[in-house]
Amino acid sequence: MTRLSDALARLAPDFPAFEPGHVWLAGAGPGGLGYLTLDVVAALAAAEAVVYDALVDPAALRAAEGAALHFVGKRSGRPSTPQEEIDALLVALARAGRRVLRLKGGDPNIFGRGGDEALALARAGIPFRVLPGVTSAFAALAAARIPATQRGVSRALILATGHAADLDWAALARTGQPIVVYMGLGALREIAAALVEGGLPAATPAAVIASATCPDERILVADLGSIAARAAEEGIRPPAVIVVGAIVALRDELLAVAAAAAPA
Repeated sequence: MTRLSDALARLAPDFPAFEPGHVWLAGAGPGGLGYLTLDVVAALAAAEAVVYDALVDPAALRAAEGAALHFVGKRSGRPSTPQEEIDALLVALARAGRRVLRLKGGDPNIFGRGGDEALALARAGIPFRVLPGVTSAFAALAAARIPATQRGVSRALILATGHAADLDWAALARTGQPIVVYMGLGALREIAAALVEGGLPAATPAAVIASATCPDERILVADLGSIAARAAEEGIRPPAVIVVGAIVALRDELLAVAAAAAPA
C-alpha cells in the first residue's frame, strides 16, 4: 500500500470542489472496486449524501464515511424506486444544502438515466456535474478477452438496450457490425431470433457475460442460434451483457495463443 499511496501522492490530482447544494452524477463502473475512477473516489470522500443503485458494490460506499446513504436500486422484476421519486430526492437533498453524489453502476449516460436526472436537476435550478464511469460493455468485453474493436474484423461497435421493444434488430443485423446488448437477458431468445431473421447467420459467434469484474462473473460463449438455450440451461442471471459478432471469436484465438506461449 505504501507504493500505491506514494504513487497517488506523486500524481497529486487536482479535484474540483464539491460545493454544498450541488449534485454530482457519477459512474461506479461495472462492479469491481478497481474500476472506480479517482474522481469518483474523491467525490465519495466529500459527499454528505449518496443516492446509489443496486449495481453499486456496497464496499464502494465505505469511501463515503459519515455520508447519509439512500438506496434507490432498480432491478428487473423486483419492486423499484420510481424515477420521479429519485429525481425529487436529489432535488430535496440539494436544496437542503447537502453535497449529493448520485452513484450509478457503469456510466451514468450509457443506459443509466443520467440524462433524465441531469434534466430534472437543470429544471430545478440545481447545479450538477457528471463524472463518467467505465461502462459495463467495455469492462465485460475486457474481462472476457474479447477486443471491443479489431482492425480487419469490425468497423463499428453498436450499443443497444434489450428493453427497447420497438428497436429494429433487423437493421442492426444488416450492419454486420458487433452488437453489445445491455439488459437483454430476459429477451435473449427474441433478440437472437430477430437478428437471425434480419440476416445474421445462426452460426454468428455470441457471448453472455454476467456480473463482469465481480467474484461471481460468468462467461458463456456459443453461437447466435443456441446462445439463449445455453444461457437458460446454465442458469445465467442478470446483470449481464450480450455480445454478438465476429469479435467474440477472437477470444478463443487469444486464449489459445496465450496458452501456447506460456512457459511449460
